[in-house]
Amino acid sequence: MFKKILIANRGEIALRIQRACREMNVKSVVVYSEADRDAKYVKLADEAVCIGPAASALSYLNMPAIISTAEVTDAEAIHPGYGFLSENADFAERVERSGFVFIGPTPESIRIMGDKVSAKQAMIKSGVPCVPGSEGALPDDPKEIVKSARAIGYPVIIKAAGGGGGRGMRVVHTEAALLHAVQTTRAEAGAAFGNPAVYMEKFLENPRHIEIQVLADEHKNAVWLGERDCSMQRRHQKIIEEAPAPSIARRVIERIGDRCAAACKKIGYRGAGTFEFLFENGEFFFIEMNTRVQVEHPVTELVTGIDIVQMQIRVAAGEKLPFTQRNIQMRGHAIECRINAEDPYKFTPSPGRITMWHPPGGPGVRVDSHAYTNYYVPPNYDSMIGKIIVHADTRDQALARMRTALSETVVEGISTNIPLHRELMVDAKFIEGGTNIHYLEGWLGQHKR
Repeated sequence: MFKKILIANRGEIALRIQRACREMNVKSVVVYSEADRDAKYVKLADEAVCIGPAASALSYLNMPAIISTAEVTDAEAIHPGYGFLSENADFAERVERSGFVFIGPTPESIRIMGDKVSAKQAMIKSGVPCVPGSEGALPDDPKEIVKSARAIGYPVIIKAAGGGGGRGMRVVHTEAALLHAVQTTRAEAGAAFGNPAVYMEKFLENPRHIEIQVLADEHKNAVWLGERDCSMQRRHQKIIEEAPAPSIARRVIERIGDRCAAACKKIGYRGAGTFEFLFENGEFFFIEMNTRVQVEHPVTELVTGIDIVQMQIRVAAGEKLPFTQRNIQMRGHAIECRINAEDPYKFTPSPGRITMWHPPGGPGVRVDSHAYTNYYVPPNYDSMIGKIIVHADTRDQALARMRTALSETVVEGISTNIPLHRELMVDAKFIEGGTNIHYLEGWLGQHKR
């Protein structure tokens, strides 16, 4: 096992990794920007090093600064968390070339799965069902693009091969709008991701967003840890996640889960990962794989009893997974609400000082957050300041527990999206379960403030 790990991230995930290290008796080094000098995890770290000013490009995305910090602190491994450099194959390569262990997949796996076209081709070869679409990136010939769209059938969606996080997508309903949409998406993709390649898929009208959590080691062992329903989202950004997914037959889930684990073995995957699917009319369609720990990993931890972050560290250290698929049992239901520093209905960011922070407690309630009373939320980063996660024997009990937890939560000094969560927890359709990815957008349209 490693003696010391450098955490190349910030916010609640930096604290989450730090806690995993503590339990494993591993020392942690935290890097931080000038804006995060007073963060809780900086104060709690065994060692903390400032690597630059507030701007991410000069701090959390500064590869040389992170690697040189690992060198001067004698860290043996680097955990990238999520976001920032977590899915950057070049960073993983530089980490390993510098003599450190990257706590994540190999650079090759990150490259394959980071390009949506190559990821889809790898999944087709592995027998994982994919959304009908173009074979590879779209060609330059306009006639071929039109032909491809006719074969798929409208509506179609144009996607950036190097995209992610809901960016680089355009839905096309008619042939007249097709070529302009392709051209525009190419230009945006080139500017945003440095890769102008785009591909085309059938646009599913009312799908749910279901993901399968996997863990794999370098000894060719791979398991899946159940599924999560992440359909409650706005502009492709998730705000509520739950496990297991309501109203999907277990045999259907088990069939897709087994295929995901088999795909991990086939591509030689190592570490934690998530297969993301659209689910419509009883069928799963692969959309992408995230080669890192997810924001929503706690719901899976609560229903399986498996610490995913510790498993990432153990696998990176060369250990075998301590369980097989047969050992994994799902228990109860978990729900997570992302708490963001933003207006609950307009979604404008609300940075500033938290004058009162009172998180909920009680049986089956977990709060993952780096916030505290008098903490200053910087304007430079993502607006998420924490997550409230509950676990109970049934979904109905979990919903009741979340309602109680949200009613106990007090955050003053800034705006948060807690009022929105409180409303959604009593929404009849959400209580029923199985809402699609467009539901929240429609709900917001009807509940304008």
